[in-house]
Amino acid sequence: MTTESQDAVAQPPVLVRRAGTIGRIELNKPKAINALGGEMVAMVAAALEAWKDDPEVTAVVVTGRGERGLCAGGDIKAIHRSVVAGDENALLFFSTEYAMNHLIAEYPKPYVAVMDGITMGGGVGISAHGSVRIVTETSKIGMPETGIGLFPDVGGTYLLSRTPGEIGTYFALTGEAFGPGTALALGLADHFVPRDAVPALVEALETGTDVAEAVGASATEAPADPTAADREWIDACFAGNTVQEILAALDAAAAEGNEKAGAAAATIRTKSPTSLAVTLAMLRTAPDMTLAEVLERDLRVAVGIGRQPDLVEGIRAQVIDKDRNPQWNPASLDEVSPALVQSILTTELERTVFA
Repeated sequence: MTTESQDAVAQPPVLVRRAGTIGRIELNKPKAINALGGEMVAMVAAALEAWKDDPEVTAVVVTGRGERGLCAGGDIKAIHRSVVAGDENALLFFSTEYAMNHLIAEYPKPYVAVMDGITMGGGVGISAHGSVRIVTETSKIGMPETGIGLFPDVGGTYLLSRTPGEIGTYFALTGEAFGPGTALALGLADHFVPRDAVPALVEALETGTDVAEAVGASATEAPADPTAADREWIDACFAGNTVQEILAALDAAAAEGNEKAGAAAATIRTKSPTSLAVTLAMLRTAPDMTLAEVLERDLRVAVGIGRQPDLVEGIRAQVIDKDRNPQWNPASLDEVSPALVQSILTTELERTVFA
């Protein structure tokens, strides 16, 4: 939330400091919308571990520098390089990141995350697992991974599978972003604070004001959830246990005049068929799993899906060549066999998240 300083290039990618009794973490790669690299994840995790049992630190506050957002996700260009090279850097990044996600979820002190602006993918992981999650009018939150041949990782299927009805399935498959009203309605955020009020909130926390008191003084009525009027058709269309069933239901709704259902179907058809099938399988089983179990599975699936061609191709099309024209392989959902999905879900690993 702080303005990018002229000397940011000389600063570390994460600014870690004590401010009174508050541990402050500022993601500091504003030109990249604070996209998380391995060094950043390690720095955040180290700070959290150091403060966890420190009696002089009563809470942690996490923000992102720059005006564009908290965090645009993981550094997918680095992941692309690692997968192409066949080295272990991507595996190391994912395992460290997922362990950090679990540490956040289990943190014994208030963990205040300001989900201002763009908060996508890994940005959701570093914020939505926290205990005090703040959104502003600029919040743009989402898990767009099916569009790059991945899946909603960082425990995303755990979070989305616990939302009301099938709205989480809708957002997981389409990859669409949503605003503050929806985030609150889905249980992915706790408080709405206008962007202009965030600096005063952070200052109050840094000067010793109790977290609940400071947030209560800054929070205001949240915007409405624009998806509320769509829940009936979303719940009906996204109840299927295969993506083909979901698309058939959407097509039927579109034939009856539901333009939003038709748009959702069109969006889903642009995504990686393998990613879609894997994501839905994960969503349907995540409600019976703990977060730790989901994160362990996330690591297996990240490695397994990385062995398929779509991850490299999806990142190429979206952020490297930027032609926005990925050539998925398999090219259709009907070509994605249950055996392939199962093999990805059960990928065997030597490294684990909580090693």
